[in-house]
Amino acid sequence: MKSLESNLVPHAAFKLLRQKRVETLNLTMAEYRHVVTGAEHYHLAAENTENVFLVAFRTVPVDSRGVAHILEHTTLCGSERYPVRDPFFMMHRRSLNTFMNALTSSDYTAYPFASQNRKDFFNLMDIYLDAVFFSRLDPLDFSQEGHRLEFEIPDDMESPLTFKGVVYNEMKGDASSPVSVLYDTFKKYLFPTTTYHHNSGGDPEQIPDLKYQDLLMFYKTHYHPSNAVFLTYGDIPVADHQSRIERNALAKFELLDKKIEVIPEKRYFAPVRVEESYAKDADPDNNGAAIRNQTHIVLGWLLGPNTELEELLKAHLLADVLLDTSASPLRRVLETTKLGASVSPLCGLEESNHEISFMCGIEGSNPEHADALETLVMDTLEELVQEGIPYERVDAVLHQLELHQREVGGDGLPHGLQLLLAGLPAAIHRGDPFGMLDLDPVLERLREEIKAPDFISTLIKDLLVDNPHRVRLTLKPDAALPERRAHAELTKLAAIKANLTADQKQEIVKLSARLQARQNQVEDADILPRVGLEDIPAEKQLPAGTANKLDDGRVATYYSVGTNGLSYQQLITALPRIPSHLLRYLPIYTTVLTEIGSGGRDYLDTQHLQHSVTGGISAFSTLRGHIDDPSSVTGFVTLSGKALVRNQQALTQLLWETWETVHFDESDRVRELIQQSRSRREAGITSNGHIYTMMAAGSGVSPVINLNHQLSGFAGLQSFREIDDSLEDKSSLESICKHLQDLHQHIRNSPNQFLLVADEDNRTDLLQCLNDSWCQAQRTAVEYRPFEIQPATKKIQQIWTTDTQINFCARAFKTVPESNQDSAALTVLGGVLTNGFLHRAIREQGGAYGAGAGHDSSNGVFRFYSYRDPRTIETLEDFDRSVQWLLNQELAHDKVEEAILGVISAIDAPGSPAGEARQAFHSGLFGRTPAYINRCRAAILAVEVADLKRVAASYLIPANANTAMLTHASMIKSFQDNGDYQVISI
Repeated sequence: MKSLESNLVPHAAFKLLRQKRVETLNLTMAEYRHVVTGAEHYHLAAENTENVFLVAFRTVPVDSRGVAHILEHTTLCGSERYPVRDPFFMMHRRSLNTFMNALTSSDYTAYPFASQNRKDFFNLMDIYLDAVFFSRLDPLDFSQEGHRLEFEIPDDMESPLTFKGVVYNEMKGDASSPVSVLYDTFKKYLFPTTTYHHNSGGDPEQIPDLKYQDLLMFYKTHYHPSNAVFLTYGDIPVADHQSRIERNALAKFELLDKKIEVIPEKRYFAPVRVEESYAKDADPDNNGAAIRNQTHIVLGWLLGPNTELEELLKAHLLADVLLDTSASPLRRVLETTKLGASVSPLCGLEESNHEISFMCGIEGSNPEHADALETLVMDTLEELVQEGIPYERVDAVLHQLELHQREVGGDGLPHGLQLLLAGLPAAIHRGDPFGMLDLDPVLERLREEIKAPDFISTLIKDLLVDNPHRVRLTLKPDAALPERRAHAELTKLAAIKANLTADQKQEIVKLSARLQARQNQVEDADILPRVGLEDIPAEKQLPAGTANKLDDGRVATYYSVGTNGLSYQQLITALPRIPSHLLRYLPIYTTVLTEIGSGGRDYLDTQHLQHSVTGGISAFSTLRGHIDDPSSVTGFVTLSGKALVRNQQALTQLLWETWETVHFDESDRVRELIQQSRSRREAGITSNGHIYTMMAAGSGVSPVINLNHQLSGFAGLQSFREIDDSLEDKSSLESICKHLQDLHQHIRNSPNQFLLVADEDNRTDLLQCLNDSWCQAQRTAVEYRPFEIQPATKKIQQIWTTDTQINFCARAFKTVPESNQDSAALTVLGGVLTNGFLHRAIREQGGAYGAGAGHDSSNGVFRFYSYRDPRTIETLEDFDRSVQWLLNQELAHDKVEEAILGVISAIDAPGSPAGEARQAFHSGLFGRTPAYINRCRAAILAVEVADLKRVAASYLIPANANTAMLTHASMIKSFQDNGDYQVISI
């Protein structure tokens, strides 16, 4: 503790304003202000070697031309100290970072990174500080990252004009997602006058209107220390951070007398009801009729500022009481109404904007249901005002807030970054980030306030029923919109071209040539700092568990790690051989298992019990190939839950009841869950298009990928739709419930074991909980037949079509088992091809938002992909050209080192203590023990240039490629002369 306190002494250029210890997070928070510029610095001192840095600027756009977003991209394209074209992506290759990115929110732009290596951490800080405060903002970078005009054939002035640019294509992809369109449209009406009225990422129709000079002016006013917020986390002394910040940036600035802020929204005096459209292709079998059952209807209210912690938590409390589970009163109404197929993805509280909003609604509806839906929601709220909500339901929500406050994160995002991002909105709007992180004092006050019988009723009345700032949005499908949009773009480009002088046309040609020359220029990477292989630890330290035999002979593996008062429990069951007619229901089974009734309760009471005593329970299946043979597959079904230690006995009993007494006879509930799953999958197509296309391409190579494609990929979505569409027939629904029950019996009778993760002093009690709940009844011995899987034998040449303005491409090649000596070289090869060729050819020159290559070692598959890509055939050609690029040049070993750093950084990236324990255990189930992982790691560190060329020539043979693409049906004609593709509509 004393060392942490001494770490808070500031540099002379900063003044300490306050500090506060937060025991539940095991850290000390301190606030500082830079004496000259007024820049704010919030530091979270913790005994954690994964240090995090973030600098953010208040960015408040006044239109939807994407200035903040394009500036975020161009800022990272070179600076005064590092005048190379792409220091951000180059540092990805020269770093051991555990996180490195930049993001544009609706009212701020943030630049965060994290690293466990101090040398690396300060290297990245130098890059980031110079990038944001001394960016070059080259006009060519604006053309590449933002937008530009280019002839379809760059040097042919007679060919059609096109719009190009990375952000332009990124936002075309965003505009292809109905959920993104729904939120952006809703925001436009809920915020009629403030910055949230606009799309901070940029509207593709408006992005081409942004001028380079506008970008410069925005940078000068917004990217100044007086408008900046610094946030840091970890065990590095704050003075070390501040001396670097002062020396490399702030010492060169004075105070800027300009206050950038978001003003409060002007309030409506009466509700607003609007109807708009989104692009949706019509079913070709529909004969031109209106598209039915695809309309979104959402109601939303504008509440108070997000800087008032107590009011924010009350809003959270209200939203969770109304919507958090299927037992919540408003969610139950929305899930069971016949007005729509499922609950809207926008349901809940949006707190990232300066003023909070509450939203609820349905999807899969029709425009004529808007009045009825609004009446249903308002009547439900009025009824709740009159009747109130039982105290125990409100207390259960407070329990969830307490659990969330205690849980140590770090899975997905570094734990420190999660904390910084939680406090960032308050810092941006000049509130109290400390309060946002230290919830206990407010939770204690709320625990007393909720005892008043009318507490929730009053909140519902004040925040919702009597709040006139309400918007009802009906977003309906329009089959003609894609064609109108495409025609409008072509017309605009044709008009621009018609008005160009000969000199202007020539300038477009010259710009394309200058940009291409710059993209092909070999940069002097030596001006950038780096870490080397010598900075990598010799081995990765992995947690180890201890096996404990329960009273019935089953094994419970216990991992003793710091969980801050939480208990994690899992039942892991070996996946048996499953009849083919049941296998297609496996994703539905794992979704439904924890969402229906058990222990003699119906699903509503079970949901309430889960909410009251756990942090949630879930089920999932996992399949992996053997390290020596990827076609030999092992699988498991895991039932997982977490709880505060005081509730661990209740969690254990609930898991037992879910496994042993679950009943699948609540057919209406099963149907609701299938409809919700279908909606979620459909909404994620364009957000995860690269994952889906890689899965489709890999289905021709790997049996595991093929099964995942059939269950969770494009083919799985088709299966979900077929099942969902059959549910109108009551006998079909009953048949599916019977299939789920049969599937459960197959799995339930298989061998299983337990995983426990908690503090060491909880071991005895937790093991006793398992004995009390799981070992009382006699288990019937059933012959176990291991899971089997069909081989993947069909070569894939597929084009999948959907409603999208942008494309996704993927290729897959069969390689070797994970234990083969070539696997390490193939893993490093992915980084070399991405860094050395694909990034430049597909992202910088082709305009895609992302592209890369990598080796899926567990399945023996090498994959290429592109993400939000304006091209298709040209991208596939670039995949092939990347291999020839490698084979035909003398590759310096430092390029191999850079790729190795990226691989090792991913392997060594820490998670939460509980997450690392879970990952180590599950890896071991599939033969990936700590010793094996470190052997693979050592093999990666030993890869040489010759290894890369050998494996590339041996395995990445174009004739053996399996290819899948996701595009719009209108693009199909461009493939007619480029191969024999199977075209499938999603």
